[in-house]
Amino acid sequence: MTDTLKIALAQLNPTVGDFQGNLDRLREARAFAAGEGADLLLTSELYVCGYPPEDLVLKPMFIDSVRTSVQAFAKETADGGPAVLLGAPWRGEDGLVYNAILLIEDGAVTAERYKVDLPNYGVFDEKRVFAAGEMPGPIAFKGVRIGIPICEDIWTPDVVECVAETGGEILLVPNGSPFELGKTDQRQQLGVARVVESGLPLVYLNQLGGQDELVFDGASFVLNADRTLAWQFPAWQEKVAITHWTKEAGGWVCAPGETVAVETGEAALYQALTCGVRDYVNKNGFKGVLIGMSGGIDSALSAAVAVDALGSDRVHCVMMPSPYTSRESLEDASEASRLLGVKLDEINIGPAMGAFSDMLAPYFEGTNSDITEENIQSRSRGMTLMALSNKFGYMVLSTGNKSEMSVGYATLYGDMCGGYNVLKDVYKMSVFALCRWRNGHKPEGALGPDGAVMPERIITKPPSAELRPDQKDEDSLPPYPVLDAILEELIENEAPIADIVAKGHEPETVLKVWRLLDRAEYKRRQAPPGVKVTLKAFGRDRRYPLTNAFLGAYAASPSAKAAE
Repeated sequence: MTDTLKIALAQLNPTVGDFQGNLDRLREARAFAAGEGADLLLTSELYVCGYPPEDLVLKPMFIDSVRTSVQAFAKETADGGPAVLLGAPWRGEDGLVYNAILLIEDGAVTAERYKVDLPNYGVFDEKRVFAAGEMPGPIAFKGVRIGIPICEDIWTPDVVECVAETGGEILLVPNGSPFELGKTDQRQQLGVARVVESGLPLVYLNQLGGQDELVFDGASFVLNADRTLAWQFPAWQEKVAITHWTKEAGGWVCAPGETVAVETGEAALYQALTCGVRDYVNKNGFKGVLIGMSGGIDSALSAAVAVDALGSDRVHCVMMPSPYTSRESLEDASEASRLLGVKLDEINIGPAMGAFSDMLAPYFEGTNSDITEENIQSRSRGMTLMALSNKFGYMVLSTGNKSEMSVGYATLYGDMCGGYNVLKDVYKMSVFALCRWRNGHKPEGALGPDGAVMPERIITKPPSAELRPDQKDEDSLPPYPVLDAILEELIENEAPIADIVAKGHEPETVLKVWRLLDRAEYKRRQAPPGVKVTLKAFGRDRRYPLTNAFLGAYAASPSAKAAE
């Protein structure tokens, strides 16, 4: 029995499948914790293999490799240092595989607890790969009864209630909770609810880093039983900290520690994008990124994020003018590249356009120029970027935003070419806001320059694809403030047309956007992955059929007839 505990919290950035690298980082954290006299170290959900491992869990050799790695690590804890609560996919005695937390001490795994509530919505698909655990009681560690609900287990009261009713004294919660705007407050409100219901203090330890489309912001925290915030970890930074606990008359209390302000709004969104690009590029071993620098706002923001994530020496920009490219775009691309300190090459696509025109002339005879010729320009640029990528090993970072992806205002095999899309889940109005924010702020840890990173004219000029003379985005689309407001209702809220019209939008405009959104699904299926930052990113969050006759049924609805 003890009346004091030192619990180390390891907010770390694992890589899916890299058992050795993840455990080496854990060894460093444990050595630090040992030097501080810690009794116990807590990791995030499924830390040993990284989260989410998806269908890797279905491979028996993957689970076998996890067990081998964990058992080798466990032997090291015979050194008298801190015990470890390690997240791992684990095959139980019944032969089923669980999302588990393992207590490792004195050279062995001495206790196991399994996740009960497996999320199966949005980006989560855990019922596909894991078995659900039984309601868990606490584990005994140095005479202290510690409850370990795993991530989703605290989103409803049941698991925590079971822990409290079976004598739990402290809640240690390992998490793999992806970033979304506003989610920090949501997590803390959730933690407060569980603390109030159980009367127990709670540690919320979250994963950090990027994994494909997902980014994990960390932002771990500790709440005492009186709901006071004892610790608030920073977002977007690895951190190992030692929390000091004392048993008092009313239960266990965590001594006050560091509480930092967690970024919100544009600051948080920009950090999420930077984290996503940095970890996707670095964890997949790319030399750097290649960006088509058009002189427009999307490519300028994509380049700024890439430089902040990777450094200017790993970002290569290419301006690819056509006969329709304005002098202002050439100047703006050059100035933005100069401000960012990146290499900018200029490759004129006029010869490629001419070659395609000559090649297709016999077959296009008697037709008028239309979107076909516009797409040839975009695809000439895509071909150029992919050729440079293949030759020099830089990944193409595509630059389309969520507003464009929503309505199909993008060219397959053209501006949609790339290995990753930093703005895929960022609406156009947020692009404007992020550019203004970055010109006035440099994020913590950014590798880019101080001060403005793009000329003001890039932000203020009317957006244009510049694929024909005097073209503007608003020739084809509603103004972006209107478009984004409608899209957020349709995508994030799944709102009916009548409800959107009731908010002041023109019925014919809402119908047009709805139809464009539906018809562009086939393009989105072929788009590269990108950073998820909203409630419903395209991909696993929002799964619609390509062959979809519901459009006709919907067009016959009373709200649609009213619009016609």
